Amino acid sequence: MSKQTLLRALPKVDESMEMIRSHSSIDAPDLVIKKAVQECIDKERKRIFSGKVEKSKDDSEWLSFFQNKVEQKISPNLRRIINGTGVVIHTNLGRSLLSDKTAEALMQAASYYSNLEFNLTTGKRGSRYGLVEDIICELTGAEAAMVVNNNAAAVFLALDTLCRDTEVIVSRGQLVEIGGSFRIPDVMARSGADLVEVGATNRTHLSDYENAITEETSMLMRVHTSNFRLIGFTSEVPPEDMVTLAKEKNLLTMEDLGSGSLLDLSKYGFPKEPTVQQLVKAGVDVITFSGDKLLGGPQAGIIVGSKDVIEQIKKNPMNRALRIDKFTLASLEVILRYYYDIPKALAEVPTLRMLTTENIVLKKRAQSINRRLRSKMKEACPTQVTETVSRVGGGACPEFDIPSWAVEFNPIEKKISDIEKDLRDLATPIIGRVENERYLIDVRTIQDKEIGFLCELLTGYFAPGVTQ
Repeated sequence: MSKQTLLRALPKVDESMEMIRSHSSIDAPDLVIKKAVQECIDKERKRIFSGKVEKSKDDSEWLSFFQNKVEQKISPNLRRIINGTGVVIHTNLGRSLLSDKTAEALMQAASYYSNLEFNLTTGKRGSRYGLVEDIICELTGAEAAMVVNNNAAAVFLALDTLCRDTEVIVSRGQLVEIGGSFRIPDVMARSGADLVEVGATNRTHLSDYENAITEETSMLMRVHTSNFRLIGFTSEVPPEDMVTLAKEKNLLTMEDLGSGSLLDLSKYGFPKEPTVQQLVKAGVDVITFSGDKLLGGPQAGIIVGSKDVIEQIKKNPMNRALRIDKFTLASLEVILRYYYDIPKALAEVPTLRMLTTENIVLKKRAQSINRRLRSKMKEACPTQVTETVSRVGGGACPEFDIPSWAVEFNPIEKKISDIEKDLRDLATPIIGRVENERYLIDVRTIQDKEIGFLCELLTGYFAPGVTQ
């Protein structure tokens, strides 16, 4: 067919909308249907001009084309996915999962009124910070605490309150950039603090801080380097030594812990990282850390420290722009309360549970999934259980390999790159890992409750028509 013939055969928008209404059960507003039809017709028109179309679509083909586009438009943009990457705190996939009990607290906060800023004892206006401040202080040993919407906000707010128009001394090796182009020097500049770099990239000594102190200095600051690591000939100043120097010079100290933890994970084979409690004990005036990383809670930035310092930060007018809502408070309180009982936290906080699951349990999980898939998919895609490594994610324990197990897919006809894309395009996307020309689903980040659904999706893709 000529291009002109193909173009004349394109359907009219109003007739196409009527066809969808008459032959489809899709429940969508006319505005959405009209937009979907227009986009489909426009796409086909462009394909005709580019010479990629040889014959016109019939009505059934157009109906299917329109239906798929409408369904795509009415589907939520924020969707559930299955994480088969093995990265537990996956920044791009929503970071930490919350427990079922936390989900119940969120539902209650959403469905009913609450005492968000109402003091039930006095009957007067209360503070939202008070709902979790006492818990945070009991768990960390800090004098005071507050919570904002993320750790970047916590760092900014602390610097803006305490160090505006003064100097803050930071080791050159700690001036990092993390995900989303979050750079410590840029945050400092926005806060009004003047950055003073000391030391070399790989080695900074206490004397470097001491020699840089002037009458304009207000704070000595340490920053967790997140995904960045220096190895070899390196050194940095311990927080205890920095606190001692700061007290001698009448200065404040601050530690940005990044994905801070209330639990010493080195007991479970992970690299040694300072806990919030250790830094509080060391006497650091201000400590900031995330709620949605190693803590295993919702996105939040937690600030702990001495009472007078935290009170100053609470009074900053910028605090209102950075404060957390009732949903964050509801879920954070549940997560924090788990830490009163560490064995319970390890069992109930999904992040901790996934990080500390024993390797033999992971192997059995992989074998279970493989058995369910093998008999139905062997003709199209043989599978096998293989050893692999997982990662913590979220900037914690970079480059640390956690022994794990995965299900490996070896398609007979499909390309690995096609499998990765096709599984990502499912109604419930499966995000796995391509490694050495293999497609892997690391079972560390597969929850027991989603194994059946995962197998159903995989069988439907590799062996359509085969029932589970």
